[in-house]
Amino acid sequence: MRHLLAAAASLALATPAIADDHAMSETADLTFEQVFASPSLDGPSPRQAKLSPDGRYLTLLRNREDERERYDLWGYDRENGQWRMLVDSEALGTGRELSEDEKMQRERARVGNLRGIIAYQWTADGTGILVPLDGDLYLARLDGSIQRLTDTEESELNPALSEKSTYLSFVRDRQLWVGPVGSEAQPITPKEGDAIRWGEAEFVAQEEMSRLTGYWWSPDDKRIVVQRTDESPVGIVTRAAIGATGTKVFDQRYPVAGSDNAIVELFVMDPDGGNRVQIDLGEESDIYVARVDWAPDGSAIYVQRQNREQTVLDMLKVDPATGASEIFFTENAAREDYWINISDEYKFLKNGDLLWWSERSGSGQFYLFDGSNWSQLTDTPGPVTKLLGVDQESGKIFFQAVEDVLAQHVYVIDMAEGGEARRLTSDGFTHSATMDKDAKTLLITRSNHNQPSQSYLADAQGNHLAWVEQNALEDGHPYAPHLASHRPARYGTIKAADGVTDLYYKMVTPEMEPGKQYPVFYYHYSGPGPQVVTRGWDGALQQAVVDKGYIWFELDNRGSANRGVDFEQPLYRAMGSVEVEDQKAGAEYLKTLDYVDAEKIALYGWSYGGYMTLKQLQADPGLYAAGISGAPVTKWELYDTHYTERYMGDPNKVPGAYEASSAIPQATAISDPLLLIHGMADDNVVFENSSELISVLQEGNVPFEMMLYPGYTHRVSGEMISPHLWNTIFSFLERNGVTPPEE
Repeated sequence: MRHLLAAAASLALATPAIADDHAMSETADLTFEQVFASPSLDGPSPRQAKLSPDGRYLTLLRNREDERERYDLWGYDRENGQWRMLVDSEALGTGRELSEDEKMQRERARVGNLRGIIAYQWTADGTGILVPLDGDLYLARLDGSIQRLTDTEESELNPALSEKSTYLSFVRDRQLWVGPVGSEAQPITPKEGDAIRWGEAEFVAQEEMSRLTGYWWSPDDKRIVVQRTDESPVGIVTRAAIGATGTKVFDQRYPVAGSDNAIVELFVMDPDGGNRVQIDLGEESDIYVARVDWAPDGSAIYVQRQNREQTVLDMLKVDPATGASEIFFTENAAREDYWINISDEYKFLKNGDLLWWSERSGSGQFYLFDGSNWSQLTDTPGPVTKLLGVDQESGKIFFQAVEDVLAQHVYVIDMAEGGEARRLTSDGFTHSATMDKDAKTLLITRSNHNQPSQSYLADAQGNHLAWVEQNALEDGHPYAPHLASHRPARYGTIKAADGVTDLYYKMVTPEMEPGKQYPVFYYHYSGPGPQVVTRGWDGALQQAVVDKGYIWFELDNRGSANRGVDFEQPLYRAMGSVEVEDQKAGAEYLKTLDYVDAEKIALYGWSYGGYMTLKQLQADPGLYAAGISGAPVTKWELYDTHYTERYMGDPNKVPGAYEASSAIPQATAISDPLLLIHGMADDNVVFENSSELISVLQEGNVPFEMMLYPGYTHRVSGEMISPHLWNTIFSFLERNGVTPPEE
C-alpha cells in the first residue's frame, strides 16, 4: 500500500469558514427524528413523471406531507395549468398485505419502503391509467371514475397494458395471465410446479440487471415474448426472516457465485397462449438474457445474450414466426480485464438503424449501426450516461452526460450533422431528465448542495415552460427553519494511491472555532456502480451529522462510476484492494488538516460500504478511530452470480482472488471499535454474511458491538426505525470517544 503525502491534496474551494467570519446560528440543531419525519425536509419528491399520449397531461406520483413514504397519483392539465389528485391511494386502497413475491420484487426495485401507488401506465388512447395498488389493479379515467380490474388474495405481479391497450396482462401464481381490458383474464401459460415461473424475470435479472419483467408485447398486440424460468438448478438458501414476535423461514432460490443459475428460455405466443414457438438462444444454456425488444414494426425480436463471464454480448435477431435467430452484432468488453456494463441506453429506430451505447472507446458514447457499419455519434468529454429520447423526424438525439466529473447535464446532437453536442441545462446544478415518446418535451430535475430537487418542463431547445415542483427554500418549506444553520459543501481532489489518478471528495464542516479540532464522519460506499460525490442535493441527514459537530467527508475511489473504463477497471478480480488504498489516502489527507482531530476519524458504510469498513479496519489498525459496518458482504462466495462474477470471476477458477477479497480470514485483526448492523430478514446480503463474521470475532475474543433489526431486509429505514439506527451509531461513537470538542 502506497503512502500518500499531504502535498498531493488540493482544495477546489476556500478553506472552511470559522466562527470569526460566519456568525453562530441560534437555530436548534437538526435531530435524526426531524430528518426522517413527515413532511420530508427535502420537500416534495415526485416519482415516475409521464406525459399522456396526446401530451396534454403530466402525471406523477406525489408523496404526502403527513406520510412521506405514501404516494398518490396526480395530474397536471397543461392547458389550464391546474393540478388535481387523480387517485387517492389511501381512500382507494384496501391495506391488504402484499404477497412475499411482491414484497421481494419491490425490494429488488428499491421501492420496498414505499406505500400507496408505486407505478402506473397510461392507456394508448390517453383516456385512462392502469394503477396497481395493494396487490390489485384499477383503471382510473380522467373523468374521475375508477374501475376495479382484479380482486384476489394473490398479488398481480408485473401488470401491463399491451402496446395498443387491447389487453391487460400480469403474473399470478407463476403463470402469465392475459385478458381484454375490463374482462376476466385467463392464464396463457401452464402451471408447472414451484420451480417453474412464466412471465417473471429471474432473481439476478431483477437484482443486478435492472430487468424487472419477463414478458414483452409486440407493437400490434398480436404476439407476446414470454420468459420461462426453471429455478430447479439453483441452490436453496434457507432464509430465516426473524421478526419481533416470530420467525418465518423461506427456502429461497439464491444463486451464489460459482453455482448454477436458473435456466431461462423465451417463447413467442398469441395473446391466448396459442401458436407458441421457442426462441433459439443458442447451444449454450449457461447465459444471461439481458434485454428483449421488438422492432418498431414488429418484424423482428432482438435479444441481448450475455455470456456467463459477462465479457461478450450478442445481439440476436429473431424471426417471431419461427423463433429462428441470427447474430445481429457482437459487443466485446473494452479490455481483456474488464466486463460489459449492461445498459438501457439504446433505441431501435423506425428506419431499421440502431442507436447503441457502448464503452468500446473507453468511455460510454453513442454509436449508430445500420446493420453493417458502425459510426460514432458522440464524443463528449465525460461519459454519456442516459438516452432521453430521439426525435426521428428531425434526427435529434437527447441525452445526459457527465461534465467536470461531479455534474450531469442534458445535451442534444443532430444525427446527420454530428459535431459537438449542445448543452440544454444551466450551470450550478446537476441534472437528470426524461422525455415524451416523440422527444418534444423534456421533464428536467435539477439540484445542488444548497437546493433540493426542482422539476420543470422544457421544450426541445431547453427553454423553461413550467415548474412541476419549484421546491423553493422559502417560508413554508419544511427545510426553511434550518436554513440558517445549513453548511455548504466544498469539493476537491487528492491523488489516489497510485500517485497519478485524481480522486474527488466532498466535505461539509460545522461552524468551527479557531484552534479547535473536529471529528470526521467518513462516509463511503466504494464499490462499483454508484458515484457518491456529486454536486447534487444529498438531503438533511448530512446536515444533522454536521450539526452534531462532525465533519462529513466522502471520497470516490477507483472503481466507482462515471469516470470511464480505466477508472472502474482496477476492481477486476481485486475487490477490497484498491478501494482500501484510496480510502486510506483520504484518511491520510484528512490528518494533515489543522482543524481535523486526527485521532477521531470514524468510518461508516452500508452493503458494499459495510464490507469496506471491515476491510479498512483490518488493513490499517489504528488509522481509524472506529468503524460502523452495515449489512456487509463478508464472503463474496455468499453473494449472487451476476454481480460477483462480473468483477471477481468464477470462484471455482480464481479461488485466490476470492480468498484475498474476503473479510473473514483477517477479521481477528480488527482492533478498533466496531459496530455491526444488519436487518434480520435480508434477502439480498443474507444474514449469514454477518453471522459468520460474528462467530469468528467471538471465537477470536475480539470485542465488538452489534445492533440487529428483526423483520428488516437490506433496507433498514422508516420514520421511527431510521432515527433509532442513527442514534445508535452516534451513541456508539460517543462511547468510544469519537466526539466533538468541548464548547
